[in-house]
Amino acid sequence: MLRLPDHWVWDSWYARDDDGAWHAFFLRASRALLDPNRRHHRATIGHAVSTDLRSWRLLPDALVAADSASWDDLAVWTGCTVRNPDGRWYMFYTGVSRAERGLVQRIGLATSDDLVTWHRHGTQPLVEADPTWYELLDPTAWYEQAWRDPWVFPDPAGDGWHMVLTARADLGPAAGRGVIGHATSRDLLHWTVQPPVSAPAGFGHLEVPQVAVVDGRPILLFCTNAGPSEHRIWAAPGPDVTGPWEVGAARPYAHPHLYAPRLVTDVDGAWSVIGFLDHVDGAFVGELSDPLPVRYHPAAGLVARTPGGLALSMSDRQA
Repeated sequence: MLRLPDHWVWDSWYARDDDGAWHAFFLRASRALLDPNRRHHRATIGHAVSTDLRSWRLLPDALVAADSASWDDLAVWTGCTVRNPDGRWYMFYTGVSRAERGLVQRIGLATSDDLVTWHRHGTQPLVEADPTWYELLDPTAWYEQAWRDPWVFPDPAGDGWHMVLTARADLGPAAGRGVIGHATSRDLLHWTVQPPVSAPAGFGHLEVPQVAVVDGRPILLFCTNAGPSEHRIWAAPGPDVTGPWEVGAARPYAHPHLYAPRLVTDVDGAWSVIGFLDHVDGAFVGELSDPLPVRYHPAAGLVARTPGGLALSMSDRQA
């Protein structure tokens, strides 16, 4: 696990270098704030490296809020890290500004040659919400403009790149407008916003989305604290990694304390999730878990995979 004695740690994402080491990027904020609810507007992007996804060596922060007045001068939030075909590393991240009191989210880019030293690409965001399909800031409908948590991946047919992200539709009941936003690019630098790749299904937002093929099945992993039930982590099926995603058919992944999980291939090559421990016994923990082995079952969704076999949910047993 990754626990910092002086900082809370929460949302994370991962990249693997040429030597096989895992690089974790994560949101962090000082525990000196005392109230963990204050951490969001103090967030920076931390960095650590590991060979086994369990023991971590802390490195300098990857990115902090901009010094001068800018779209990302208040805090930098969750993103993803991919490698450009030219060998450079690209980190797509969420930014919020002081001028807008952190209420409007946009997507920007930082680049690196070594995964350690990062430089912003330009001074403007790359991707912003398009009101053709997406809700902009409307305090009467929602408390912020949701356009965050980008997950970027190559098109399976070789036709450029896709970005999915947390967004909200511009129509429907306000409490249930959460959708998966979508944008496409040929070169990772110039992006075109597309219609959402899911329909509203009662969730206020679908946070930290990730797409992957687990046990032969394309799935969308997301989490939410604003939805139609007490479950917070969900896996939705789809025809392929480009969607569309059947959020209404999503099944919960049961874990009492985990949030914002990421699917990773563990040292044994099988799928696991790593997330942060949220509240335990009423107190915010703020540390990353060890990898938790998982598999995908057609009826039960994402379920735990134990060393001695398979941990089955009740619906799994009945299938």
